[in-house]
Amino acid sequence: MIQARLAAYICDRTRALAALSHDLKTPITRLRPRSELLEDPQARAKLTKDLDEMETKVGATLDFLRGQESGEPVRPVDVMALLDRILRPQLCRVGTICRVLTAAITALVMGCPSVRYDVPRPSSYAFDRPAETFLGRSYATQLADTPGQSGFRLLVPGQEAFLARAALAESAERTLDLQYYIVGEDATATLLLYRALRAAQRGVRVRLLIDDLYAVGRDFDLAAFAAHPNVQVRVFNPFLRRGPLGISRLFEYLGDSARLDRRMHNKLWIADNAAAIVGGRNLGDAYFNVGGESDFADLDVLAAGPVVAEVSRSFDAYWNSEWAVPVAAFVGDPPGSAQMDLVLSRLAAGAERFRESEYARTLRATELGRLVRDGRFPLVAAHARAVYEPPARTGAASPEAPAQIMSVLREAVEAAQREVILISPYFIPSERGLGVLGTLVKRGVRVRVLTNSLASTDVPIVHAGYARYRGALLARGVELHELRPGATRSGGARPGLSSGASLHAKAVVVDRKVVLVGSMNLDPRSRLANTEVAVLIESAVLGGQLGALFDEAASPDEAFRVELTERGNDSAPLAWTGREDGKLVRYSNEPLASWWRRFISSVLGALAPEELL
Repeated sequence: MIQARLAAYICDRTRALAALSHDLKTPITRLRPRSELLEDPQARAKLTKDLDEMETKVGATLDFLRGQESGEPVRPVDVMALLDRILRPQLCRVGTICRVLTAAITALVMGCPSVRYDVPRPSSYAFDRPAETFLGRSYATQLADTPGQSGFRLLVPGQEAFLARAALAESAERTLDLQYYIVGEDATATLLLYRALRAAQRGVRVRLLIDDLYAVGRDFDLAAFAAHPNVQVRVFNPFLRRGPLGISRLFEYLGDSARLDRRMHNKLWIADNAAAIVGGRNLGDAYFNVGGESDFADLDVLAAGPVVAEVSRSFDAYWNSEWAVPVAAFVGDPPGSAQMDLVLSRLAAGAERFRESEYARTLRATELGRLVRDGRFPLVAAHARAVYEPPARTGAASPEAPAQIMSVLREAVEAAQREVILISPYFIPSERGLGVLGTLVKRGVRVRVLTNSLASTDVPIVHAGYARYRGALLARGVELHELRPGATRSGGARPGLSSGASLHAKAVVVDRKVVLVGSMNLDPRSRLANTEVAVLIESAVLGGQLGALFDEAASPDEAFRVELTERGNDSAPLAWTGREDGKLVRYSNEPLASWWRRFISSVLGALAPEELL
């Protein structure tokens, strides 16, 4: 049981960030700026020295792991000894230093933190007169000839997705509602938070709801952000142990996994209840294609019109639920003006540095931001509805009690006449899903799947769960395409579903006229544990656009076509086909994946029960 829970925790932590990188290196980044708060020069010098030493030790560990990822040989019999020799001493060292430093700095700037559930938690709701705002009037004018329909625009390139969010923040007059699984601490996330803060300074009410899996350890910064009178911050399903390391949370998870498995995976950016962005992107550089090696190929949709009110109702349900706790519950005394000014000045400085980057200069050369701000961004009119899970998913942890999104998805898929396209970075269909897809193929429906290859996935353990189904899927006639890692392709990345090193987009297209876009993956965690939100759109235009993006991403230049070496035999070996230098190449093993990655996938995949992946 402990092994299963541990595997589940590791799996969930590595879905968006490498677990070791996040849990070991991030505390150093967070603690360094706080050294400025120490008035004693000797204490400040000691803190800097300890952080330098800790960073060196952690860096050595991470460099070693990256070496294994790149293919340096290591014998399986050495793995346990390796972990004991390399990781355990560094974890102990990091844990000791961080316990001391965190206690010292917390005492200086925050007082002794404790979780207090008696903090005020007033209910609040979306702005109920969006038509009175500039955005509401502008998009209503654009949709005037299609009463009852909403307007949509796919946001495929990361640059467009970033600009659209920034522009909506600039145009908001009354409210900004932001709901995210991950809010990073990098350039793009900092600038977007700064835009939200600027909106608050001109009178806009800002509500930020973030899942606690990646908020814990950031209580001080979030509390300082919420210290503005027009900003409110709540965290979803919080951990009670608030240290900067993941180790304390691991032990809490082991003792309370039933509750802490419930993570808020929703992603929403809503301005004035008049325009919203729904999709797969968290807030961070990797999701907006800033140019790192770990960029994601992702997908959002900008929406305006009646469907936005439905999306806002989903936000309100989460915001006012017992699962959403104000960040003030996790700090002692509220941040003082000096601490608040420090955090806010860091946001402003980060935004200014970003403005001088090549990425920002490229964005300023486009008109997209101005079109969104002016409410003139061309939209496709269509009938649509929002679908989402309730904040409390009592009784849904079994295949017999499917979640709302999956029920809607299954209904749409089973009604297909010609084609079903499934796009998901983590694809584990379950036995029931396998039966549904097999039945579709028997009816003559073409079923096509785009997911990550082992070489491109950011979570090898989940790929192991998918690999269990490949033979059965192929034997039933389902077409499987696995994205090549973006860094290995020649010619540079294009703005499509294959534009990143790893696929992160989530979408379903039925007969190229019904589209589901949202935060959900097609895996057990999204079906049974996470909360999710999506929009179901009836549009041949958007269906055609997504279908074309799939066709490009599934081409031999961008993805491997997986096939059985013996047609119809689900136990037969697999073969992968792709194009290299203009010629088709056939692989008999997971292409471009290192030995280390194959080892991690097979060993950890064998430990983790499917329902926890």
